[in-house]
Amino acid sequence: MMLKMKRSFLFAAALMISLIGLQQPAQAGPPLICHTIDVGNAKSLPWAGPNWRDVKRDYDLNRLVDDTLALLGPETPVIERMETLRRATVYAVWSKVDHEVGLSAKNNKTADELMARLMERVRGSFQNNRPSALALFDAGYLAASYKQAGYSSAASPSAGMDAYAMVRKAKGLYGNSPEMEFALAIITQHPKNPAHQGHLRNAIEGAKEGSLLSRNLVNRFGQPGQNLTALRSTVAKAKN
Repeated sequence: MMLKMKRSFLFAAALMISLIGLQQPAQAGPPLICHTIDVGNAKSLPWAGPNWRDVKRDYDLNRLVDDTLALLGPETPVIERMETLRRATVYAVWSKVDHEVGLSAKNNKTADELMARLMERVRGSFQNNRPSALALFDAGYLAASYKQAGYSSAASPSAGMDAYAMVRKAKGLYGNSPEMEFALAIITQHPKNPAHQGHLRNAIEGAKEGSLLSRNLVNRFGQPGQNLTALRSTVAKAKN
């Protein structure tokens, strides 16, 4: 009798744990890399499908730097920049360690060149006394992506960079931008930074229902069936 009761209890506990697990948003792997950014029909680097690592296996990596820079024009919205930089990281860095990507970068040349070119944009904007928030954002966001991907190279311009500080400074230069707050929330998600919850709240408070930002916030941080209003309420009640 006692054995039967014990089995029933264990079964109920296991069922409850599984149900709780189903209620949590799926988050696995580095958040800057392994979770796509919804950009609607906007143009980004070539991709073969909806999965986060669905690269085009016949893509010429020699084109990656120029293709990425061309997509990061001054009119490109922050959300679109984030997905382009995520894809660039998968092509240039993540493909070296994840064989399921199906396309392998053979060396660090492409990754280092892309970072160097983005830093050239940053230096150029400051030398002209016209600091570019977007140039600083791009370089900082890519550096954060490289870091989450485990990329390190003594020759890389990203070595020693404080990526979070760069993106935060970009946000300060840019002014009100819930999209940049969203980027900062993802950067501080892993490794967990005490500032994470504040950035997430700011992004949610500034988002508009039905926007690309709201869709991405709900997809990444919400529960199944939630909308932005429900997510806003949940996060407002959460502790840091």
